[in-house]
Amino acid sequence: MARHSHWAQIKLKKGATDKKRGKIFTKHAHLIETAVRKAGGDPGMNASLRLAIDNARADNMPRENIDRAIKKGLGTAKGAEQMQEVTYEGFAPGGVALLIETLTDNKNRTNQAVRNVMQKNGGNMGAMGSTSFLFDVKGMINVKAKGNRDDDEMEIIDAGAQDLQEIDGGFLIYTAPNELGAVRKKLEGGGFKIESAELTKIPKNLVDVNDPAIAKKILNLMELLEEEDDVLSVAANFDIPEGLLE
Repeated sequence: MARHSHWAQIKLKKGATDKKRGKIFTKHAHLIETAVRKAGGDPGMNASLRLAIDNARADNMPRENIDRAIKKGLGTAKGAEQMQEVTYEGFAPGGVALLIETLTDNKNRTNQAVRNVMQKNGGNMGAMGSTSFLFDVKGMINVKAKGNRDDDEMEIIDAGAQDLQEIDGGFLIYTAPNELGAVRKKLEGGGFKIESAELTKIPKNLVDVNDPAIAKKILNLMELLEEEDDVLSVAANFDIPEGLLE
């Protein structure tokens, strides 16, 4: 991955706003529920659940909220709904590919909500398989820099990272999906502060966007999609120059 999409960095910068709105707790709860539904409610036996709980705690999610999400995933909470994962594919302005991952108890509601946002903001829904082949699943870890940049990079590579990207105050580290937990553990053992760790979709190739108007439309669409309650994450393959982002 010699080139990187800017969306991960943009999400990090707007993360503080998400936390102020309280939406981050809802997303953590969804991720915990999903992990429980896939592999059970024991963090010791379910690496995805352990990761989701660690990330929730890093954002100061209360223990009772975490426990409630686990119970909902198990279907033991009072009034718990049957949740299901649905992925939508489509295109943003400029031909940028999108993968929209959701968790919902009402597919019709979620489908309509996603379609409305896309249609009203220059996007187009795509058929199944129209964009998913353009992305790879990777582990992504956001860490704070520890010391000298070159020394940090060597430690990160030695920990098993496949690639890394320097960001303000630290690094975004990419791993094989099945090595995310092991790399995170090695980095923590080496004294790095982990800001977040997750499985994410990384574009295989990027679409260059140099038109300011198109760039604004893409970013607006991405933010509106991520604000939808049922949306877990949105992946895109745009590459917008830093000058336009600023």
